[in-house]
Amino acid sequence: MSSIPDPTAPLTATGNLRRRMFVSQVVSGLAIASALAAVAVLALVVYGVASRGASVLSLSFITHNPVGLAGGGIAPAIVGTALIVACATLIATPLGVLTALYLTEFAGSGSRLGRVLRTVLDLMQGIPTIVTAVFVFGLMVKGHKESGFAGAVALSIVMLPLIARSAQEVLLLVPGSLREAADALGVARWRTILTVILPAALGGIVTGTILAVARAAGETAPLLVVDGIFNPDQVQLNIFGHGVPNIPVLILETSDLGVPQAFARAWGAAFVLLAMILIANVGARLLLARYRARLSQ
Repeated sequence: MSSIPDPTAPLTATGNLRRRMFVSQVVSGLAIASALAAVAVLALVVYGVASRGASVLSLSFITHNPVGLAGGGIAPAIVGTALIVACATLIATPLGVLTALYLTEFAGSGSRLGRVLRTVLDLMQGIPTIVTAVFVFGLMVKGHKESGFAGAVALSIVMLPLIARSAQEVLLLVPGSLREAADALGVARWRTILTVILPAALGGIVTGTILAVARAAGETAPLLVVDGIFNPDQVQLNIFGHGVPNIPVLILETSDLGVPQAFARAWGAAFVLLAMILIANVGARLLLARYRARLSQ
């Protein structure tokens, strides 16, 4: 007859426990090594771009217009990129937030339309941007002219699923007690959404939008197809009816010139674009951390 183990006896490590602890330590070490490798790759990319473009990086490089093919600054491209991305944000943000509101506040778990929308958003995230560019080219450019607005529409399609999905996740984090309290007070559903739910989720929605902006700002294929013809020497504030200078296409065209000064300008423009994206991502992460801390209070 086997003896009954004493529940008050101290625990002793068995072979199985030691094996599981060893596997746990190995997996943890691999995870830490992978994270360090990712950071190292990012550091190498930033250092490589900055070192190759250091000869042209200056305040005048950001604020002045180009001079010839391989001189001057990239101010028109910076302004054009900002205008195109801002217009794309104005298009994608309302659509994305409204889609997220429908999925979280109106479509139940068994809603067929809700399942279709979630599937469509997932598929849109996986569509290659060149396909989006060709679609917008056939819709807005063929038979007309390339324009910055067409580029904004193409980027808005890239941004839409990112904003919708991030807004959906944030809206799901809003405590249900807020909705129940508004319902108990007899507040209309639309007023609850506008005055209770959206203000509570605003920080997370802004964070998701900034991350989508950072993703769209670095896209080259859509702008190359629908906004690849422009005058790089002048700032274009009107994005309708003609091409608008932008950094991604400028980098591609400048690097094809085969001139050492042009290569340096291409690397300098790449560093400016990379810095803009990194600043946007870091800012979004800080906003997200602040929003989560506020929700946990």
